[in-house]
Amino acid sequence: MRLDGVGKRYGLRQPWIVRDVSLDVAAGQLIRLEGRNGSGKSTLLRVIAGVTVPSAGRVSGRPKTGYVPERFPGGLGFSARDYLGHMSRIHGLHGAAAKQAVDDWLDRLGATDYAGSPLRTLSKGMCQKVALAQALLGRPDLLILDEAWTGLDQTARGTLDAAVAERLAAGGTVFFVDHHQARLAGMVSQRWQLGAGGVQMMAGPGALTADRDGDAVSVVIEIAGLEPESQAQLAVLPGVGAILPVPGMTADGKRAVAVKVAARDSDALLRQVLSWDDVHVVGVREAP
Repeated sequence: MRLDGVGKRYGLRQPWIVRDVSLDVAAGQLIRLEGRNGSGKSTLLRVIAGVTVPSAGRVSGRPKTGYVPERFPGGLGFSARDYLGHMSRIHGLHGAAAKQAVDDWLDRLGATDYAGSPLRTLSKGMCQKVALAQALLGRPDLLILDEAWTGLDQTARGTLDAAVAERLAAGGTVFFVDHHQARLAGMVSQRWQLGAGGVQMMAGPGALTADRDGDAVSVVIEIAGLEPESQAQLAVLPGVGAILPVPGMTADGKRAVAVKVAARDSDALLRQVLSWDDVHVVGVREAP
């Protein structure tokens, strides 16, 4: 995907919110947008997602996209399940495939119990889970997250972290804004700093080659549902360090582990893990 001279303002005599943004975006990148309130982060995300037409320039090569806005319009008369069913059709899913995708994301996000409730009756946290589900239904190649972790419980935040890791492992690109500086630390490929209408691109922590102790920058990936032979395969993958059991995460007698892996090798590990049956990535976090 490429941004060529992209700019946005709301009216011919209004100031530019963002201007002259020309950047190439490679596949498999995790890109964090940073800047003060009002610097244009949400505006640029809407343009990248295709929700807003740029006032100048163009975005080319945009792949299949999922977008979670900063403010999800929760005051709708649809039930959560009906809304997601409608969105699944927009994402090109039909019949049993659409129902399965809706059920899977409601379950993963812990939203099944209130799936039949009208959106206007749900709390902000519950609506946020629906917002996430609609963006992830079609397994997008471009995922845009604008303060998407806000209002989520700890389990749902871990599920979203894992979904980001899955999209990256599949070769997708993820843009995000979040006020917590530690969010997805160690995985970020680029940081886009917005200010004075422009964008400055900087390398992210995940692009570093060494930490302050001289070792490879590492992340911890929590995985549930492992067979013993799968754990043995994990141990020999490139970049893998410690593999520790995680109490309380076992399912059907299978193991749950936290794997410390060099950030540069984390995508390859995730691709391997996601190819195994009945294995789930629970979360991804910076290694201590």
